[in-house]
Amino acid sequence: MTRNPVSTYFGPVARLFALLAGYAVLGLALLITVEVFLRKAFNVSLQGSAEFGGYTLATLAAFGFAYTWLDRSHTRVEILLERLPRGVRRFLDLVSVLSITAMALFMAWRGWSAMADSLEYGSLSGTPLMTPLWQPQAVWVLGLIFFALVAVATMIHAFVLFLTGSPGLEQAYGAKSLDEELEEQTSQLGVRGTAQ
Repeated sequence: MTRNPVSTYFGPVARLFALLAGYAVLGLALLITVEVFLRKAFNVSLQGSAEFGGYTLATLAAFGFAYTWLDRSHTRVEILLERLPRGVRRFLDLVSVLSITAMALFMAWRGWSAMADSLEYGSLSGTPLMTPLWQPQAVWVLGLIFFALVAVATMIHAFVLFLTGSPGLEQAYGAKSLDEELEEQTSQLGVRGTAQ
């Protein structure tokens, strides 16, 4: 299998963001646990846990898009894809890359517009914290821009692979086959088995 330069370059950053997002979810879960305990035991509420939860989920989704795309884990229905001729599969793989790139650019553009509007109008959250909305939106937009950069890089790479007739297009950007998914799962089980 050929090495994917886009994954090589952007993959470590995407993995780091995914790891940070995981820790953010853990922190959010702990915050919610403390909130529930304080409400039950002392009838006291932490202000803003729901607000921070929304910001965290939006941000981790934005950063998770790039990681998921590089891992080829976005949902695809490949029940017919495997039965199509190779040329048609390659064309559809290119179409999927173009579609995801168009969506990533659209989301980054609209996210930037939303943040710019919040900054221009001095928008505040409708909670007791009255958070200036541009602040959490800036982190969210950063994730969307990162996804757009990754998507544009994959689009350029996919075009090169398509035009040269390289089988790397299917390997880098095609839907994972059942055999690939089984191999991933068994290799992860093997790693866990040796670690125990």
